Amino acid sequence: MEYATRVKRWTRAEYDRLIEVGVFRPGDPIELLAGELVIAEPQGSEHYTAICLAEEALKAAFGAGWLVRPQGPVALDDESEPEPDLAVAPGTLRDYRREHPARPVLVVEVSESSLRLDRNEKSSLYARAQLEDYWIVNLVDRVLEVYRQPAPDQTAPHGWSYSSRQVLAPESSVAPLAASDARVRVSDLLP
Repeated sequence: MEYATRVKRWTRAEYDRLIEVGVFRPGDPIELLAGELVIAEPQGSEHYTAICLAEEALKAAFGAGWLVRPQGPVALDDESEPEPDLAVAPGTLRDYRREHPARPVLVVEVSESSLRLDRNEKSSLYARAQLEDYWIVNLVDRVLEVYRQPAPDQTAPHGWSYSSRQVLAPESSVAPLAASDARVRVSDLLP
């Protein structure tokens, strides 16, 4: 007798309960993406350095009243709780003591081996959640990829993609949508 393969899809509530009862610990390299538990990319020295550089640059660009949150969960929807390398949300750390931010104004992933995942799966999830500003610090090609204008796209993994993609070289700069008067130099994000 043959049985069809079944996959268990997880909700954010179930995932949070697994953490609460100790199946997973805070800091374990696992993310919930569209109901699936995904092992996160291991962090090499260059990857970690890029996260720290981006955190410094974004804190300077956004200033007071904004939280630049490194490697913390984001409550996208009922089945996704990714942990981007950086997320910028309005307010302070204490504003998120009871629940994770759901509407960051900027999400940043630093990519080496996860470049395909960040460009496809995560990009589609962030677009589906209507996050307007998504950046990939691409360590492979040493550029910054800026994704904007989420739109429905039936060919994308989660039915949404960004209609604007800009690739910026190290000598370029960019303004975050939520801090349009600020300029972030791409070279400041690269180790």
